[in-house]
Amino acid sequence: MKQLTKQEIHQLAMQEVGDYLKSEGYEFLAVNSQMKRSPQFVCVKEKKLFFILVQGSLYPAAPTTFDRDLVTKVKEHATKNNAALFFAGVGFAHAENYDYPLTKKDPYAINFQGLQAI
Repeated sequence: MKQLTKQEIHQLAMQEVGDYLKSEGYEFLAVNSQMKRSPQFVCVKEKKLFFILVQGSLYPAAPTTFDRDLVTKVKEHATKNNAALFFAGVGFAHAENYDYPLTKKDPYAINFQGLQAI
């Protein structure tokens, strides 16, 4: 079985973050699941606008490391729209052994620490 692609990792991260946002009471205004398009989520909570950048990664990459150039670009867009900007990094690893490759059929461990204010 083939290891997960970058797009598949991104989709898993989107699902994880989407479930988290929903459980925290965010209302979705727009969802963009394309990897190179940001922000991935535009949400409202308590009458405040939020832009959420989502990034998925495989162990041993740190899920909290983000592309500073991309963040700078999206932060300018958020500022123009009076929105708060958050980063949601989600790490994945094979549940039985983090050093094993991760495929679609494998159980996986998730490292998601919630939203990181930018």
